[in-house]
Amino acid sequence: MEKIIDESAQGKPLILEQNQENKRKLFIESYGCQMNFSDSEIVASILAKEGFNTTQNLEDADLVLVNTCSIREKAEQTVRKRLEKYNAVKRINPKMKVGVLGCMAERLKSKFLEEEKIVDLVVGPDAYKDLPNLIEEVDAGRNAVNVILSKEETYGDISPVRLQSNGVSAFVSITRGCDNMCTFCVVPFTRGRERSRDPQSILSEIEDLVSKDFKEVTLLGQNVDSYLWYGGGLKKDFDKASDFQRATAVNFAKLLDMVAERFPKLRLRFTTSNPQDMTLDVIEVMAKHQNICKYIHLPIQSGSDRILKEMNRLHTRQQYFELIDNIKKIIPDCAISQDIITGFPTETEEDHKDTLSLMEYVKYEYGFMFAYSERPGTLAARKLEDDVPEPVKKRRLAEIIELQRQHSEYRHQSFIGKTVEVLIEKESKKSDQHWSGRTTQNTVVVFPKENYQIGDFVMVDIKECTSATLLGEAVEYSKNN
Repeated sequence: MEKIIDESAQGKPLILEQNQENKRKLFIESYGCQMNFSDSEIVASILAKEGFNTTQNLEDADLVLVNTCSIREKAEQTVRKRLEKYNAVKRINPKMKVGVLGCMAERLKSKFLEEEKIVDLVVGPDAYKDLPNLIEEVDAGRNAVNVILSKEETYGDISPVRLQSNGVSAFVSITRGCDNMCTFCVVPFTRGRERSRDPQSILSEIEDLVSKDFKEVTLLGQNVDSYLWYGGGLKKDFDKASDFQRATAVNFAKLLDMVAERFPKLRLRFTTSNPQDMTLDVIEVMAKHQNICKYIHLPIQSGSDRILKEMNRLHTRQQYFELIDNIKKIIPDCAISQDIITGFPTETEEDHKDTLSLMEYVKYEYGFMFAYSERPGTLAARKLEDDVPEPVKKRRLAEIIELQRQHSEYRHQSFIGKTVEVLIEKESKKSDQHWSGRTTQNTVVVFPKENYQIGDFVMVDIKECTSATLLGEAVEYSKNN
């Protein structure tokens, strides 16, 4: 049984219950997307069988691993600072070995190992099963690297440990890689082509979580809507599938329906969606099942058709509006959040205004907003000059953030006076006398503890709000308990 800790903070070391037979200590940190945290659970599971107990103390570790992100320059800078820290400790403890996992590992393998000589081990996202062999190489005094991208690997046969879990909610990875070649994004180059897990392995993993009394599962992938299992390999090869494979193929709508039907008391979420791949049948399945949360993370990146084209986003502004309208028509209470990049190369003031006007149309519940950061190796870095001045990027980002704050407050005010179902996840960060949980719309709710416990579904009367949180009082247990 694993030790449950709060992993809301990125970089927090991941801890398992100690196995007395294991003699070596592993310190592992994760940065970046939810997929990285999910991958760290797979790595810890593999290494636990190789004699490693996890530790929260860096100084005690025999092996230090950092699971990295390359999506923005700031993320890479954070990891580099951690590597400096690891190597400072390593100078005191020369037996310590340091390794880099994930997207930075694939992108900067030669630089880390040969030029800077700051790591002993480099392992890409598709090579974690090779860790036992790579560690043997490191133990023998040789550097070790495997960043080969796979067309088949999904880790569907690995039972991940739940390192970052609160014992209530968990991530279940259903796809790996991405075929959407957005010009700003490194993911297709660091995680490879898109492939999907066997649906039976997904159902088995969820069955195990339900048996352990988990109450919520998030189906996870770089682009979950394009999930497609046909007994073959890559999604791009589906047109070569046999008639039988085509007839028995499972797309995302079918998978979502299967999971919701089989586990009617389990809350279901999914992330991340891509507008070009989200189909009406997915929205209709969401409306059909009460246990599928009424929330969609739907990145737009820009409200300008011209910039969307430069980004190689395979949808238009109008198509996005039509998708939003369909969601609101079929699921009127569905919450929607966004990703937006401002200051993309060639972005004009008119393009920026198009993004603001799109936000006004949708009025997102919340979002993730960033200034453009050029990523080496991407098409944008090769073909487009990063020509928007930094002060302009900062000003536009501030305007986007402020508008989102207004919209978040507007959406939250609509809850005042309503009674909503909340799944209790943890103690409130600001008060040990209050619980924190989320509604089906993914909105955070804080309310007095009384006699309720983590994992309870509770009906809460909403009394007031901020732009980030709903505040209320519990009135009764939900019928879903």
